[in-house]
Amino acid sequence: MLSFRYAGLLTAASIAALTLFVLTAGCTGTDTGSALVQSGTGQTAAVTDGFGRTVTVPSPPESVVCSGSGCLRYLVYLQAQDLAVGVDDQEKKDQPMEGRPYALAYGSQFKNRPLIGELRGKDDPEKILGIGPAVVFKTGSTGTSYSTSAVDADKLQGRTGIPVVAFAYGSLRNDAEKAEMYAGLRVMGEVLGREDRAEEVIAYIEATIADLENRTGDIPEAEQKTVYIGGVSSAGAHGIISTEPAYPPFAWVHAKNVAAGLGTAHADVAKEALVDWDPEYIFIDLGTTQIDGGGAIGELKNDRALQGLSAAKEGRVYGVLPYNFYNVNYETILADAYFIGKTLYPDRFADVDPEKKADEIYTFFVGKPVFADHNSEYRNLGFAEIPL
Repeated sequence: MLSFRYAGLLTAASIAALTLFVLTAGCTGTDTGSALVQSGTGQTAAVTDGFGRTVTVPSPPESVVCSGSGCLRYLVYLQAQDLAVGVDDQEKKDQPMEGRPYALAYGSQFKNRPLIGELRGKDDPEKILGIGPAVVFKTGSTGTSYSTSAVDADKLQGRTGIPVVAFAYGSLRNDAEKAEMYAGLRVMGEVLGREDRAEEVIAYIEATIADLENRTGDIPEAEQKTVYIGGVSSAGAHGIISTEPAYPPFAWVHAKNVAAGLGTAHADVAKEALVDWDPEYIFIDLGTTQIDGGGAIGELKNDRALQGLSAAKEGRVYGVLPYNFYNVNYETILADAYFIGKTLYPDRFADVDPEKKADEIYTFFVGKPVFADHNSEYRNLGFAEIPL
C-alpha cells in the first residue's frame, strides 16, 4: 500500500504481529487502557487519557467534537472525520491561504457543522451541550498559551456532562514531544475503536523518518550543508527572523541548522546573527506570505543587509509549505523534508519527485492528493527556488 521503502521497513510478518499485538494488548504505549462494560444504553469503555484521567465513553462513539489547535487534524488522520458533529470557528473561516491540508480535503464538510466555540480551545459549553456529541476530544501544545490540561478537561466535562478525553498535541522536534503526539493518536484511536489506524499512522511516520535518515546518514559532517528556515509561523505569520532551532526536516536529512543551540521551541533570532551565520541555503516557510509585503521574502528582497547573504545572492533560497498552521502539519513536515533533502543532496534523492512524494504523503494522511491546491495558495512557490 505504501511506496518508497515503507514496505521494506515493515514486512508482512511484522505488520501482522503489530496488528495482533494491538488487538490483544491495546498497544497504547502510555499505560492507557480500556475496560468494556455494559450500560443501559449500550457498551461503554473506561479510557485513560493523556493526563491520566479515567473517562468513561460510549464504545464506539457515534459522534464527537474536537476542541483545540490541531485536534480535528488527528481525527482526519484516523479517518474518522465523518464523526465530527461540530467545529470551532477556525474551521468556518474563509481564508485566502489555507495552510491546513486536512481543511483543503474536508473544509466544505466542516464549514457546514455547528459551532462549538472559538479557536484554540475556547469552548462554549452551552453550544457543545446543544449539539450533544457522545465524546469531546480536547488538545493543545504543551508550554503554549493555548495548551490544555486535566483541569480544563474536568471543567468542560463538569459543565456539559459529556465525556472529555484530553491529551497534549506533541510534535516531531524531539523524543518527548514525539511521544506526546503518538500518545494522543493512540488514545483517540482507542476511544474511536481505530487502534489499528493509529498504529498505521505511527508506523508510517517512523518508516518515513527512517528512509530520510538512511539516505543521508553517512554524509560526513564536513560535507553537510548549512541551512536556515525563516518565516516560521507561531500563533500567526512571522518574518525572516522567525525560525525553528530544532526544525525536524533538517535533522532527518543531516543538514546543519545554523540556529541550532537556541533550544527546541520556536525562536526569533537577530538579523545580525543570520548575516553572521550566512547559511549556504535558506528555506522560507510560505506561511510568511500572509504578511503584507511578502514577509520573509520581501525582507530578503529589500533589506540591504539580507541581500548580502550568500544564499540570496547565489540563488539558493527555496520555498517550503507551511510548517505550523493551527498547530503542526505533520504530513507537510514529512513532504517538505523530501524536497529539502533533494535540494541539498540531489544524488541521495535521485529516485524522488518531491511533488509526487508530497501527494503520496497527503493521500495517506488526509485521503486526498492536495499538493497542487495547497501550493497554488502560495503562488506555487513551494518546492521551488524563490526569485529575489
